[in-house]
Amino acid sequence: MGLSLALDSARSALLATSSQIAASARNTAGANDPGYSRKVVSLVSGVGGTTVVVTRASDAALFMRRLAASSGAAERQALLDGITALSKTVGDTSDAGSPAARLGALNAALQAAANRPDDANLARTAVESARDLAASLNAAASAVEQVRSQADQGMADSVSRINDLLGQFETANRAVMRGTAAGQDISDSLDARDRILSQLSEEVGITVSDRSGGDMAIYTDSGVPLYERGARTVSFSPRAGFPSGTQGAAVMVDGVPVTGATSPMRIASGKLAGFATLRDETAVAYQGQLDAIAGALVDTFQEADTRAATDPAYVGPLAGLFTAGSGAALPVSQTGLASRIALNAAVDPQAGGTVTLLRDGGMNGSAYRANPSTDASYSGRLRALTGGLSAARSFDPGPSLRETTTLAGFAADSAGWLEASRKAASTDADYQKTLLGRATEALSNVAGVNGDDETAQILQLQRSYTASAKILTMVDDLLKTLFAAVR
Repeated sequence: MGLSLALDSARSALLATSSQIAASARNTAGANDPGYSRKVVSLVSGVGGTTVVVTRASDAALFMRRLAASSGAAERQALLDGITALSKTVGDTSDAGSPAARLGALNAALQAAANRPDDANLARTAVESARDLAASLNAAASAVEQVRSQADQGMADSVSRINDLLGQFETANRAVMRGTAAGQDISDSLDARDRILSQLSEEVGITVSDRSGGDMAIYTDSGVPLYERGARTVSFSPRAGFPSGTQGAAVMVDGVPVTGATSPMRIASGKLAGFATLRDETAVAYQGQLDAIAGALVDTFQEADTRAATDPAYVGPLAGLFTAGSGAALPVSQTGLASRIALNAAVDPQAGGTVTLLRDGGMNGSAYRANPSTDASYSGRLRALTGGLSAARSFDPGPSLRETTTLAGFAADSAGWLEASRKAASTDADYQKTLLGRATEALSNVAGVNGDDETAQILQLQRSYTASAKILTMVDDLLKTLFAAVR
């Protein structure tokens, strides 16, 4: 081997070794960064000499799987948090404050009053039970509205974050394209771009497509472009409140709705999808169930007009123990009824009412009195009311819980439906978290940094560097000897 060839080989070895040591140092520094990918150095020989090329360890399929798992976990967790908030407030039939428990207490109080119709204290207890039931429904409706409002605000926050991340992605994507065109090391820029994609996947389900020149396009999991040679505008208008029957606004991407039942390209994962499902489906279904309970109560406790239908003064049935806010005419609109239902002031002792009207009727005047005399032992109306509570009726609050059962049975089934929804969401959330953990681990095994391996490699590279340096020293000594002989 000639001295010049030996010198070139030693110099190439030193270049490669020093570059590898630098890469190992970068890997060691980024070992605790979950968004860092291991850097790999290789030498490429060409006409112009040897070039150091830095690449990063990666697996596109595993990365996309992790993005999908991240979106799924975020969507399930957002839904679970909302359902848990509902179930903690009104979702347990054993909770004394739940509508189902309050309904049971009212039924028991009415039965006691029917057995002793002359006992005003028992009538008062029944009236107070009715007040508690109405307050429970009011509180439940308020809780649903609050959950929907929080979900709506969560959607607004998610949209704001999506727009911010798309702006960051545009900067990172341009850095990758510039580096690719200039033949520079773009491994750190690719890491930065992947970090942004990971954060974006938590907000909305995404897919990506690589383009020539290092460019990348982003689409929602339903196919709507989020970034394609530029960031698209994601817009949303939050509401101030969500009383029953109120619809929330859809999230728009360049004018295309991606949430809501009428969306032609509805997203399926990410926080945004979870909040939208909670606001527009789960909470609305439970809200409808509460309104159905309130409607059945108003109907069950209504007072009948004792006048003949041909009487010019005949009005028809009016609300009795429970009223639906302003106006007592029946039937009443069921929409939002759980938030409006109240105890009739005519029987409310706190409002100057008379509790014996529960036994006798006549909360709407003498034409609605059921007791034909002043007999204090009259129990006909009270027994009719308890019979009405135990009678089966059709409930149609929506497809989630459409059935024929008693009022108490429907209230219990409603609470059971909410608990079943919470349990299903919890199971799905745990599964998605596990899936995300496995996907993250698999990607880390391929692209992550092992500190022990990097330390061992640095020690080996240091020995290689020392050996190359010795070759240079030996060549230098030989050249000195040769020059000395020539002189």
